[in-house]
Amino acid sequence: MRLLRDHPVVPGERWVYSAGFNVGPALTDTGRIDTELDDLRGLAAAGARVALLSHQGSAKDGTARHLDHLAGYLGRRLGREVRYLPECSSRQARRWAEELRDGEIALFGNVRLEAGEERGDRELAAALARLGDRVAVGGFSKAHRRHASNVGILDFLPGYAASSLLRETELLRPWAAGGGAAGGGPAGSVAVLGGVKPEKTVVGLESLTRTYDVVIPGGVVLNTLLAVGGHAIGASELGTDAERCATAARTVLGGRRRARIHLPRTVLIAGPGGATRTVDVEAGVPDGWAIVDFDLEGWAVDAVREAGRVLVAGTPGRHAEGNHRAAAAVLGARAPGDPHTLLLGGDTVAELPWTGPRSTGGGSALHYLADGTCAVFEALEDNHKKGVGDHAA
Repeated sequence: MRLLRDHPVVPGERWVYSAGFNVGPALTDTGRIDTELDDLRGLAAAGARVALLSHQGSAKDGTARHLDHLAGYLGRRLGREVRYLPECSSRQARRWAEELRDGEIALFGNVRLEAGEERGDRELAAALARLGDRVAVGGFSKAHRRHASNVGILDFLPGYAASSLLRETELLRPWAAGGGAAGGGPAGSVAVLGGVKPEKTVVGLESLTRTYDVVIPGGVVLNTLLAVGGHAIGASELGTDAERCATAARTVLGGRRRARIHLPRTVLIAGPGGATRTVDVEAGVPDGWAIVDFDLEGWAVDAVREAGRVLVAGTPGRHAEGNHRAAAAVLGARAPGDPHTLLLGGDTVAELPWTGPRSTGGGSALHYLADGTCAVFEALEDNHKKGVGDHAA
């Protein structure tokens, strides 16, 4: 695939830069912005005219909002003004893009406010492509999504992989099956799965139980495993794709696997009025109560402490709500900043107190670890193979 770092940019070139900032107004963790700064700085310094696209939140659940809170941060970090232009697919957006000056970067409207973004709508992709003549694709955090702004747009413009994508693959390669992490050396390997997104179960659980020695599920992954195992889980969350996750969990539990799966004997549950208490899993979670954290068994704490590598994909408990038991046990068993402990994903990195290696991808990182590729890499390779936009390139 074409690489942005290999392209000799000349003044006046019109670029679309597809990022994946997905950072709220509090700017709690800016890693997904900071990873794109070098390429943006290089494009501007070479005189390119850059229409910057990104997303925040989702139209599906109403969390998408305008990105004006990001323009100031980008301007400060880049040392130049970054205007916010609140549309991205309209005729007005195209006029704004045509009026950009050499060396100017402008942040256009949130692509997630467009109804067709998350379903990869072709007409929307074509409209976004009209903002430039080439597209640099970053945003590793959504590299597994076939959305209009990162995959669909590659049907219309010559595409180039941003440096942020390459850095992520270099970071993750040693953690993939066959890349040195499976087994983690003589001390073994441990993967922690948490959070609420379905890919933690349907991708992460299935692949990591094949390649890691110990898997410690938390969040929706744990709730699903307990439910399919016949335990009462009360009002515990099962996520947005419960049936699919349950099918994956049954397959893992009933099939051959490498990993020993940690299932706790005791869990912390929350009920009416915010009350919490610890219960035995065998006794079940009462109706109206939900699992919010759990206690690690001693053997699992020892496994984390002694492991050659530990991968943390998602917070194991509801950490943001003050439920720190499982996370504290895992991170407390590793030396601060340990280079052999890797955290994946925006929420995980933002919530957990960790100063060591971190990836900007959550679901995308799991897909890459499982398959060795992601939708964006496949689309970039196809874009180059087909010679899309070779007249411009």
